[in-house]
Order: sequence, then structure tokens, then C-alpha cells
Amino acid sequence: MKHYYKVAEHTFSVDIPEGNTLLDEMGQYAPFSVNEDAHVVFSLRIVNKDDFPQTDDLTTEMNQDDDGSQILAGHLHGQPYFEFQLWGRCAARMVTDKHYKHADVLLVDEPLFGINNALMVMYALSTANLQTALFHSSVVSCAGYGYMFLGKSGTGKSTHSSLWLKHISGTQLINDDNPVVRRMPDGFYVFGSPWSGKTPCYRNVCYPLGAVVQLSQAPYNQIQRLRPLSAYAALVPSISGKRWDKQVAEGLHETEDMMASEVNVWHLECLPDQEAAEICSKTIRKA
Repeated sequence: MKHYYKVAEHTFSVDIPEGNTLLDEMGQYAPFSVNEDAHVVFSLRIVNKDDFPQTDDLTTEMNQDDDGSQILAGHLHGQPYFEFQLWGRCAARMVTDKHYKHADVLLVDEPLFGINNALMVMYALSTANLQTALFHSSVVSCAGYGYMFLGKSGTGKSTHSSLWLKHISGTQLINDDNPVVRRMPDGFYVFGSPWSGKTPCYRNVCYPLGAVVQLSQAPYNQIQRLRPLSAYAALVPSISGKRWDKQVAEGLHETEDMMASEVNVWHLECLPDQEAAEICSKTIRKA
């Protein structure tokens, strides 16, 4: 049975076999559920072992490791292939068409982890040429705008969001791990998504993107605006995508280039304290 979801105004479908209980675990997708839509950016089908290709012809291109989870990317019988692992154990395997419009997924272990990763990868790849980017970021809303915090794992993105929630009146959390940014006709907007890491925040909301802040730890609090070239360099590491694929790389480059030119991007060197949130809020909301 097909289920339809819309994230950042892009609809995708998930085909779950009858009798499979996975849907019971996918409550985070409920806020994004929509009726059938003929215009999907991608479709994903969950298959059984007999319907999934044998992995005897697998070639690998990349192995990404992030806090216990791994994504292996390559080709299987000439088609793009992904394997999602958790602490060294395979959770799911996925094979797609070359344009990332359809995927077959075999759930091996930890089905929710597997389907989440498969859907995130397909979403990022299928929308890369649609002025859309899936960010690794924490994002809050305040006074009608969204503010994104970027940085390497462990730099304090979630901590800084929590400081805003505690000390900056009117702040709400939009997403704590994987928000979506999309360029609409009147500018860039940030959207909630069904993917929010360890913080369960799955809000189907949308705000104009007020600013992006790159965080780094320091024994003081200081913020400065980045020029477009530095802003571009700050954005790239936080955007999900298969950059060795030309069609994906070109689409992401276009989005990153426009963001660096149209959105205020800042660098905040900071402590994890109230003053950091107040300096950041006062500066970027004033700009």
C-alpha cells in the first residue's frame, strides 16, 4: 500500500507491503502525510529478499561514518546502491535508478533506522536540482523567521538552540538535525522535516530563512558576518548530497551559490552560555 508524504512542498511515496508493521513505527511522518499525489519527486518500495538484487556485483565508492551509523555508497549491477549500517550491522540495503526517482529497499535489521536513512538519502538526491537542500543543522524560529545553526558534530548546534529556547523570548524549535531549505519565488525558506536526530521534533512548519550561523567553540563570544565566498564554504559541509555525481553536485552548487548571495551567513565563536545566545540573537535579528 502506498503512503504519500510532503516535505518542503515536495511529495514522495512509500510502498509498504500489506501486513508489514513498519507503518506503526513511522509516527514521525504523520504530520507530513498527504493524499495521493501524481507529482512525486521519488517513490520508494519496500521489498523482500527474493525481490532484491544479489550483491555479488557490488562496487563501493564511499563509506561515511557518523557517530555509529555508516552509509556505504556504490553501484550494484550498474545501478546506484546504498547500504545503511548501525554500529557495524546492516540495517537496510537500497538500489535506485540513476536519476534517483525510484528506489527498492530491503530492510535487514532496525527497520525504522533503515527506512529513515533511505528516505533521507532519496529526498536529498531527488531534490538536489530543485533548489532544495537537506541540511545537517539545528534550526529555531523567532518573530516569524527561521534561524539555522551549523557546525561540525559536537560543536554545540543543539546546545545553542536550547539556549535560544531558554533565553530568547518567542523562540521555538523547528528541527534539531535535518531541516530542509528551499528557494521559493520570493526567497529562501526553512522547513521542518520527519528527520530530527535524537530530538523528537517533527513539525510540518515553514519560515522565511532569516540567517544562517556557523558555530565554533571558543573561550569568548564573538560574531561576524561572512562574505559570500566564505559563506559558501560554510554552507557546503552541512548539506547532504552525493557530490561525486555530476547532476547532484551541479544542483547543490546552484542552491549553495544563491544562498551565499541572498542569505545572511554569520560565524559565531562562542561559549555555551546565555550571553552567546543573546549576542547572536541581537546581531542576526537586527541585520
